[in-house]
Amino acid sequence: MLVDLLKRKRGASIEEVMERTGWQAHSIRGAISGTLKKKLGLDVTSEKVDGRGRVYRIVGQA
Repeated sequence: MLVDLLKRKRGASIEEVMERTGWQAHSIRGAISGTLKKKLGLDVTSEKVDGRGRVYRIVGQA
């Protein structure tokens, strides 16, 4: 579910992922940096978006 949320063109904020998964913010950040980036080698970017906070996206993946 996390990968699907981050693959969306508009990405997902921590709050949006928390709402969908029921996870806590630190668990989401850990999954992004540890599992998605380090273990799976996915290119995850983040940027600050007005009204949404920090938004994470997986880029360059089919």
